[in-house]
Amino acid sequence: MLSPFSPMPEIQVDFRAPPPSPVASGRRSTVTNDDVLTEFLEASLRVPDLVLPDKIFPKQKHLDAPPEVDFVSLCFHRDDALRDVVSDSLSRIGCFQLLNHGIPSQLVDSAAKDAAGVFQVPHAKRAAATRSPEKPWGFEEYHAGEEEEEGSEEFVWCNEEELKSKMEGILPIGYPNFSEKMEKLMSCIEMVAMKMLAVILKKKSVEIADGHEKGNVCCIYKHGGDNSRDAWANSLKYEVIRMLIRGTEYSHSLCFHVCNGSSQFHVYSKKSWLSFCPEPGALIVTAGDQIQILSGGQYKNVIGRPIFKAEKEESISMAFLCSAQNKKKNNFESNRDKTISLSQQAILALILPLVYHLMILVYRKLNQ
Repeated sequence: MLSPFSPMPEIQVDFRAPPPSPVASGRRSTVTNDDVLTEFLEASLRVPDLVLPDKIFPKQKHLDAPPEVDFVSLCFHRDDALRDVVSDSLSRIGCFQLLNHGIPSQLVDSAAKDAAGVFQVPHAKRAAATRSPEKPWGFEEYHAGEEEEEGSEEFVWCNEEELKSKMEGILPIGYPNFSEKMEKLMSCIEMVAMKMLAVILKKKSVEIADGHEKGNVCCIYKHGGDNSRDAWANSLKYEVIRMLIRGTEYSHSLCFHVCNGSSQFHVYSKKSWLSFCPEPGALIVTAGDQIQILSGGQYKNVIGRPIFKAEKEESISMAFLCSAQNKKKNNFESNRDKTISLSQQAILALILPLVYHLMILVYRKLNQ
């Protein structure tokens, strides 16, 4: 018998980890509802059939230039035959050319010249005026090493005090003069848009949205100076892919393209890619998403882009996006905010089969 004062014998405890579980064999388990589980796993792990871009890349189609429409005859003389021409062109290709619009060419050329100075701001100084979901104006976001058309850049202008304040801090001398010319040019474009929409929509009058609150903007593009055949072909492919992915970032009724000196004008849609030689001095008018809705789908929503093959180092084009006053939502809401991202689609694709099979399990339990 051990004395209470005797030391306790040392107890040997084996703390070895249990042996590893055997690797599961390829046999099917005998778990209840194994068929449902197997079906779910097979459906979840199945690799989808991928459609590569070259299978859906729209083919280029050359066509005669869209009709040339006289603004005075259409909007002031109310030429019904001319209106039918506009309606037919918007229905087929979503585009026409507007002549005799009354916008001074000197104002257009002067604004384009000053716009070139905006793009001289170094990328390192553009952070305060770079576009974002909260600031849908300013410079396009820049990524070093991005494979885009060399020298091509984009700047979105609007009559917004915050943009004016940011840009005057970056470009104190040149921007105030440029902004003043853009305000005058936008005012002229809005007057033309108001008349055009009234005729196209068969209304006595249409009010045009004014300023940042409703979202009239001008997308200014600087086109690169590399005019080699390969660079030009790559830039076209980039524009088409960009259109397929992003579409039009700003909702609008009509877009008025100022692209004097362009060699071609391209009209992109989800199903076709058309090109033609524009008439010098004409405003190229393309239909937007709003007018497609207002026309009940009769008019074709497209995206227009000018192409420059000139010898000079850079060219400037401008696209004025105008909206009707009765638009309820903020026009700066981009289409990318209305779509479901690829990551969200992938998560949804995993969740839906699981929910479906859980519902089947519950149903079987209730009916046992």
